[in-house]
Amino acid sequence: MNLLESWRWYGPNDPVSLSDIEQTGAIGIVHALHHVPVGETWSMDEINARKKSIQWDDEENRDRNLKWVVVESLNVHESIKKGTPDRDEWIDKYKKSLENLAACGIPIVCYNFMPVLDWTRTSLDFRYHDGSKALRYDVNALAAFELFILKREGAFTEYPDELVQKAKDYFDGLSDEERNTLEHNILQGVPGSGDVFTLEHFKDLLLGYRDVNEQTLRANLAYFLERVIPTAEQLGIKLCCHPDDPPIPLFGLPRIVSTEDDLRRLVNTPASPSNGITFCTGSLGPTEDNDAVQIIKNLGSHIHFIHLRNIRRENDGSFHESDHLDGSVDMYGVVKALLEESNQRAESGREDVIIPFRPDHGHQMLDDLHKKVTFHGYSAIGRMRGLAELRGLILGIKGST
Repeated sequence: MNLLESWRWYGPNDPVSLSDIEQTGAIGIVHALHHVPVGETWSMDEINARKKSIQWDDEENRDRNLKWVVVESLNVHESIKKGTPDRDEWIDKYKKSLENLAACGIPIVCYNFMPVLDWTRTSLDFRYHDGSKALRYDVNALAAFELFILKREGAFTEYPDELVQKAKDYFDGLSDEERNTLEHNILQGVPGSGDVFTLEHFKDLLLGYRDVNEQTLRANLAYFLERVIPTAEQLGIKLCCHPDDPPIPLFGLPRIVSTEDDLRRLVNTPASPSNGITFCTGSLGPTEDNDAVQIIKNLGSHIHFIHLRNIRRENDGSFHESDHLDGSVDMYGVVKALLEESNQRAESGREDVIIPFRPDHGHQMLDDLHKKVTFHGYSAIGRMRGLAELRGLILGIKGST
């Protein structure tokens, strides 16, 4: 296959074990050292120990048919994003982690440049039409949180009157428990860490960005890339930035990796085989102007890693995560374009012909409905269904050409 079937694994505390993953048929493991604080250097000892645990089954004394192929994510410290005086120290640590990953043979590193929060959802257990549970972003719920729970200064001036009223009606209809759940859902910290920000801590983090606008954040991203990309290129590491999720400004924070123009600017700052994109259909999909198929055709040569999931846009800007082959994203067109990109690489003599992808997120369904969720969107059965559907789609497209 031109696309390498992969699976995100959160480590020893992940309820979906490596033995479970083997049974899905995935081969590539997408992983990070989540126990290492953001920004601190990943040591070679830690990397190699985790790499060994992925590839070798101690209990059965055998090799697993698994390989750690992508780091997701080597997170960027907030000091770098804000451009504080100590950012060079954190950039040096980042480069050292890249050196250690290269020495351990892990060639692809995903990161993002979203301030404070990673992906944001208002519901982690939205009831899908078939009875499974999905992730959802509700515009009214987000506004209700920001205006009436977070009470961010100046927020009212950023919302139209009609949305303020809808948010007020939404907030008034919530019980105390539902308000607490909404706060908990939005304030999820770094994926895999298990952290949830307190409201006061979140307010402090937002204050740290009060002098950072879109232009400043773009300059800080450029500063970071201009210093780490030469190191990555020398090491043979492919760095790939994940788009903003969702691709809209939140909480007064700028978003700068949300559109095709943003991605084009990114890969040219500086232009390098090591400066690329994590192509995520679910992150780009909520904005109708983002034509996923066209983005691949225009920028496909810069894609180093792929997230395939689907979303269903709702009328007011809200969206929910749908089945992998059924949503607002043209998944057939996306996969066909990705396979064409892989073929073009082979014809031009590039080495990175086989691009790793993973089924991103998945519904909580069947037996997983009765299990405690540790990592929302990352239960086993929903992702395995997504992988099976995508595998069939890939084989169908390849067989018809």
